[in-house]
Amino acid sequence: MSTLPVVFFLTRKMDFLTNKWVVNLLLCGFLLGVSSTAVENKIYIALNSTFSCVRLLNATHQIGCQSSLSGNVGIVHMLESEENLEFVLSTGRTPPYVVIIESHLFTRSVMLKLKNSTDRVAGVAVVAPSDNPASNFSPHVTCPNENTGLYSETYGPELSHCKVTVWNPDGNGLSYEAFQFPIFLMKDDNDTSRIRQCYAEHNMPVNGSEPQYPLCAMELRSHMSAVLDTPTCMRRSADTFSLSFDKVCDPLGNFNVWASTRPINNTAKGHKMGESVVIAAARIDSHSFFFGIAPGAHSAASGFITLLAAAHALRNATQASQPNRTILYTFFNGETFDYIGSSRMVYDMENQQFAVDLDNIHSVLEVGQVILQNEPRLWLHSDPVSRKNSTVKDEVTKLMDNLRSSATGVGIAMDEPSVSQALPPASLQRFLLSRPIPGVVITDHQSTFTNRFYESMYDNAKYVNVSYPANLTAEQQLQFITDTAKSLADIATIVARTLYKQAGGSDAVASGINADPQMVTRILFSFLVSSNNSWLQEIIPADFNGHLKNEPADLYVGAFQHSIHDSVVMLQHMLANLTGSTVNVTQEDCQNQREDEEDKENKHLYYYMWVQGAVLPNSTTREGFCVRSTARTSRAVSPAMDLLGQYDSRNYSTWTESRWKEIKGRIFLVASHDLEMLTLGVGVGVLLSSLLLTYFLSSKAEVLFSAGREPTNATY
Repeated sequence: MSTLPVVFFLTRKMDFLTNKWVVNLLLCGFLLGVSSTAVENKIYIALNSTFSCVRLLNATHQIGCQSSLSGNVGIVHMLESEENLEFVLSTGRTPPYVVIIESHLFTRSVMLKLKNSTDRVAGVAVVAPSDNPASNFSPHVTCPNENTGLYSETYGPELSHCKVTVWNPDGNGLSYEAFQFPIFLMKDDNDTSRIRQCYAEHNMPVNGSEPQYPLCAMELRSHMSAVLDTPTCMRRSADTFSLSFDKVCDPLGNFNVWASTRPINNTAKGHKMGESVVIAAARIDSHSFFFGIAPGAHSAASGFITLLAAAHALRNATQASQPNRTILYTFFNGETFDYIGSSRMVYDMENQQFAVDLDNIHSVLEVGQVILQNEPRLWLHSDPVSRKNSTVKDEVTKLMDNLRSSATGVGIAMDEPSVSQALPPASLQRFLLSRPIPGVVITDHQSTFTNRFYESMYDNAKYVNVSYPANLTAEQQLQFITDTAKSLADIATIVARTLYKQAGGSDAVASGINADPQMVTRILFSFLVSSNNSWLQEIIPADFNGHLKNEPADLYVGAFQHSIHDSVVMLQHMLANLTGSTVNVTQEDCQNQREDEEDKENKHLYYYMWVQGAVLPNSTTREGFCVRSTARTSRAVSPAMDLLGQYDSRNYSTWTESRWKEIKGRIFLVASHDLEMLTLGVGVGVLLSSLLLTYFLSSKAEVLFSAGREPTNATY
């Protein structure tokens, strides 16, 4: 806000500073402040819908992007092709530049050339595409989680570091580069049109000549507080002697979600005598280059939606004929960043801080990426090292036989990879790090990923063919059963039948278990299209309404700040609705985790949720009800960050996210450097003249203001 200097001449002869003048001056100051905002709006055009790359750190280094404290400013240049880079890198006469690139130029080759020219590049703005690219694009690495997984120099060294199978060969590693300038994604077509127009009118060369000032410029502001690595930023965050008490970074993490087919006492942690559990696992997080856009349709959603549908299919069967073992549904968060969720649950089990421990685990069935694009075939992966143990081998063989028999009549083939290879990136690896546990991971790929857009913004609904006929309303889309929903329902049927058999249930009951494609399509729509829909509104609490959006859910795990991520809340309430039951209790009792005032026991076994329910006919009022289930959350924060304080750990995730004040961009016209210096010179001249005039008037006040003075000895 600009201010205006005001000089008062206070003398004994001029006592004019009355209350009236004070009020007038304050009013003038207020009007000047308002007018300065109006002037700012005339000078700058703010970008409305932008997403920025942010800074992440681990034990050894930092990745991501950032601007200077006051933001990076550069002349706008529209990059037409990679050959046109020479203008930005060397020949252009008005650096630094903010380079505007179309999505097809957002490649490793282009970005690394810009990265190595920070003296001429102030920032990059990527124009969001209207459609997915034809070519493959994955900003992730080629060997995900290679340093914190199962395989190392001491365990299956011949399989470590993707020596046998490179899982993500299309990974260009852009998400793991460190850029010293901001990189924004622009999704608003109006913003893009304004920038193009500004560039065409002011920056476009005419007949090969350099454009004349004023030029179109852009400011990108995304200053990150953390630097170097996690040990440094965590130390600075804990430094109570710092002049600023603000934290500079937070550990990545949020919450896992879990439920069981029979109630388990969650208050009494640790080993449960006589309890044997079959873990059904899936990851629930994803990532992309830009903060706030992580749809993860193929990489994460396909797996956890399949497991949700399987849990729903098992509800009636397990209630009517409970098998000998308990099925424990586990949805792990933060798996993208060195298995945060699964490593925390294993750590809690090892230290008697979870409802069961590792001795209670019978076997593990994990659902990975399961989008059937080319043929109806799934691949069953297991760990070749632990299978050298005959007991593990026999149980893994039995689990695979159950999967094959459960697929009978479904029309999906179940095969094992033809060569001995490592497990793909999976939560099962963290369990096997602790001890040999029988386990199988189901995926749609035999070796390398079939996912062309792994951990990118293009891994969206359209990519997995969640699309709808034209002219359908949102409510009709919610109910429309897509081919993808049918496919995932078939896979969920196989998973549900297998889990029932693996838990000791009979083949006769298992053969009658079928997943509901209608339910699958609702879940797909809620996560990949819009969470603001009638079905989800019915099964959430009223205070969560404001979090529902007409856009895909963001599956990025985020920084741990004790609040549950929106996608986790959605998943927990879905799991409760799909596996739990309605109980006739008051809202007060429900929210107090009891069924009546005398109930002291059920809170240890169940979790109660009061949801808002459906809208009553011919009314706007909803009829709420209480859901009783075993669906709970547990912390998904790395033990190294949350419990051990080992910020340089090599065994657990050490990823943190920098804090920032604001992320914004704007465009404006900038004058030439000569004109700016002339303006500054004139301003300094006016200031000096004002000071001289003020000194002259002050020194001659007795003379200048004595004309109307009355004699001191005047009488009346």
